[in-house]
Amino acid sequence: MTPALHFISQNAHDVSVGERRVLFHIPTSSLFDLDDITGDIYDFFKEKITVSKEDIKAAFKRKYTPDDILEVIEDFLEMEIIQGDKNPHPHNPKVTIKNYPLSTIILNVNTGCNLGCSYCYKEDLVAPAKGELMGFETAQKSIDLLLKEGKSRDRVNIVFFGGEPLSNMPLIKAAVEYAERRCAEEGKKVDFSLTTNATLLTPKIIDYLNRHRFGIAISMDGPREVHDKNRKTIGGKGTYDVVSKKAKMLLDHYTARPVGARVTLTAGVTDVMSIHHHLKYDLGFAEVGFAPVTSGDMSFFNLNNAELHEVFQNMKKLGEDYTEKALRGENNGFSNMHQMMTDLYEGTKKALSCGAGVGLLAVDHKGDLNLCHRFTGSDIELYGNVDTGIKKKELGAFIEKRASRTGTACDTCRIRNLCSGGCYHESYAMYDDIYKPTYHYCDLMRDWIDAGIKAYVEILHHNPSFFEKHVSPRVLLQNRSISEQQH
Repeated sequence: MTPALHFISQNAHDVSVGERRVLFHIPTSSLFDLDDITGDIYDFFKEKITVSKEDIKAAFKRKYTPDDILEVIEDFLEMEIIQGDKNPHPHNPKVTIKNYPLSTIILNVNTGCNLGCSYCYKEDLVAPAKGELMGFETAQKSIDLLLKEGKSRDRVNIVFFGGEPLSNMPLIKAAVEYAERRCAEEGKKVDFSLTTNATLLTPKIIDYLNRHRFGIAISMDGPREVHDKNRKTIGGKGTYDVVSKKAKMLLDHYTARPVGARVTLTAGVTDVMSIHHHLKYDLGFAEVGFAPVTSGDMSFFNLNNAELHEVFQNMKKLGEDYTEKALRGENNGFSNMHQMMTDLYEGTKKALSCGAGVGLLAVDHKGDLNLCHRFTGSDIELYGNVDTGIKKKELGAFIEKRASRTGTACDTCRIRNLCSGGCYHESYAMYDDIYKPTYHYCDLMRDWIDAGIKAYVEILHHNPSFFEKHVSPRVLLQNRSISEQQH
């Protein structure tokens, strides 16, 4: 009896782009055009699941030559879209962590913040008068740890976070001076970045950040009526007027690198298009990124299911605008879509959702090592201290357990190598279980990535130079910078 071949659905996904069909090869995050014969044979396997040699002959002998059919079958076998094993295993190799080649250290320089944003996730956040500032010795040891663990790196990144990081400028200046000197001694390049609410910016601070080529992201939620809904002073006053004024001052004078806006979408806020238009075109930010709130201790800030669907629909509309402008050689600055274009262009295959714990750690004001800046002040396990180093055994155990997809829906999900289970902190906030994937918006994420694939194919076929001009430089910049703190 002729051995049967079996369709491996978890390794392939087809997407229609106008009259064109493309195959998303999930194990490699690669895209291929489906011509007539490849599409017909793919559809046959997809429908039948298990197919014999006789089935293929009977279906296609009058349409395609045996040699052409064999060529497609061999390609599918090589790609593991079909195989003879009746119990195929997903293409998910076990992740084993032996080294921790840090590229990024996040310094939480002050737990205090001069604002009282109602949705803030920071569990160690306090009012300015109660803020606990990081001292220079802790920052110095953090930088030494980064250089020790990142000795294989040619370039390292130091991120300043808070609270409001600009409230501890003396520490930032001292840390920058020390890092630049030590990196010069080690023959490494160093990049600095921070996320700020902008309220403490002055011409003098802007000049300083410009000289040291900081990557800057400003937390801003949109026009006045949206921004002032949650981003208020400690006394409850809206902050749009001061933030927009300071943002314009920065954007008018900052030349070192593009400045981005980071938008938090909360309950009742779904108009992505108008928010993007205001921040990009009225104020002049180079890019705008959106973070929907779907989990947190104060559930009344979370987008409900209907609102979350509306957000994703509006993000897809903004993605269509991104595509239209890309076809004209322009970048509309929608960073969520641009990041997906970068992932598809680079063929990203993620075993982990982000670099937290492997390439990145966050240091709190006491010198303790956290998975990332979102966990400082939480009850999640610490992974060492700048004095004693990284608790590599414990950190490795966490990473390997979180990376394992066995027994989860991620095991066969078509976006497993782009999503990788979602944000650790969102799992913690939503389920109180840091190991559980973020299941609550899986369907939306799959639909969002399908939209991204369509955009990518359209741009690739009609204006491929867009990737050379706008995506390749971003990849180089990300190799020199850090994007985790912006998500």
